[in-house]
Parts: sequence; structure tokens; C-alpha cells
Amino acid sequence: MAPRISLVTNAVLAVASALAIAALPALAQSYSPPRTADGKPDLQGIWQAQNSAYYDLEDHAASLGNPAGRGIVVEGVIPYRPEAKEQKEKNFANRAAGDPNSRCFLPGVPRANYLPFPFQIFQTPKYVAILYEYVHAYRLIPLDGSKHPEEVDFWMGDSRGHWVGDTLVVDVADNNSMTWFDASGDFHSDALHVVERYTRTGPDTLRYEATIEDPKVFTKPWKISMPIYRQDENNQQLLEYDCYADSESSK
Repeated sequence: MAPRISLVTNAVLAVASALAIAALPALAQSYSPPRTADGKPDLQGIWQAQNSAYYDLEDHAASLGNPAGRGIVVEGVIPYRPEAKEQKEKNFANRAAGDPNSRCFLPGVPRANYLPFPFQIFQTPKYVAILYEYVHAYRLIPLDGSKHPEEVDFWMGDSRGHWVGDTLVVDVADNNSMTWFDASGDFHSDALHVVERYTRTGPDTLRYEATIEDPKVFTKPWKISMPIYRQDENNQQLLEYDCYADSESSK
């Protein structure tokens, strides 16, 4: 009888879990976030992802000292073009040395938001600033409706933001082709376009979503989604993180 009881228990837990997940959107919609002086949701604070997407955006087993984990790709699988899938597999085979982060390059967007390092958000009526602990990366996001510059690219892209209801929407363009999405070789070209959404869903939680488009690499746009948690310990602050690339792996 023990196996039968175990199966019943597992079924009950699965149903309870499904009901809890289904209730999350309603809970998020009912939350009334604190607001800044200009009436916008207050996203300020120190935040950090608590997952292993930094290693692999898709579901993954433990490898090279990295933990196993569930992915954050909404449809489960990144829709690579056949030739791009081959390049991804080559990147994976050479991931220890090939990852741009192993050479201390800036992580790019969206990767900067799910590295195992905190970041801090500041707000004014005209700008949102995001400071990252990892290699002193930062983004200054104007909210004035201005356009992206032309014929230029940046390691962290060029970010332009606006509010849609209680969600901060950030359009990120002018990305170079040098960054990866994770340490498993998921990559993009210089045609990368990212649209981020930051929504305060609770006193200590943000819902982070990013729609990713790159017609040179992917067959269609795809999306990642994850919670990010506020770090509210006493005297919490961003600390110094200076990266020093290994002389062999950086060649």
C-alpha cells in the first residue's frame, strides 16, 4: 500500500502546486506597490535573482560545478535557426573558455539581471538607473521618449524606458554581438532587440520579463520570465566586485 499512498500524496501536491501557481497572477494584480513622489511604482532597492539561469536559461543538469535548475524560457526551449543551433552546440563544448564573462567582459542585457550578484535600482521622474555589482556595470535609462542612436553598439546595449500602467517597459537596442545569454553558450547577433518589463508584485518581489528578438539567430521572438527578490538585510549595499581574467582563457 505504501506506493499507492505515495502516488496519491504526489498527486495532491501536484494539484496544490498548480493551484498556487494559477493564483500568482491574481495576487500580483491585487498588490498595490509603494509609489514615488511622481506617482510611479517604487522599484528602488537592491535586488537579486535566486535561480541558476546564469548558467543555462533552459532546464539543465549540474555541470562544471554549476547546479541543476529549472529554466526561465517561457516556452521551455530557445527557438534557434538550424545553423545557429550548431553554433550554440560549439559554444557549449567550449563554454569554460568561451564564455565572455570568463574574460571579464560586461554581461549585456538581459544576462546582467540574473547573474548571482545583486543590482540596485534608482528612480527619478526622468530616469531609471540600474547599478550592478558585477564588474561595475550600469545602465542609465531615460524616460523621455527619446530614440536609440544610430550606427553604434554597446556591451550593455542602449536602453529607453516608459511606463505602461504599473510596469516599467525598457526597450534595449544597439547591442553588440559579443555577449552570451548564459554560461552554456546561448548567444545572439548584433541584431538583438530586447524588451524588458519590471513589475512590482509584492513588498520584496519584482516580476522580470524580457522578450528577445534576433532574426539572424532565432526563428521567432521568445520570452523569459522570473521573480527577482529585494535584499532587505540590515545595511545591505552593493560591494566591490573586480573581475580578473585568467591569462590563458582570455587569449
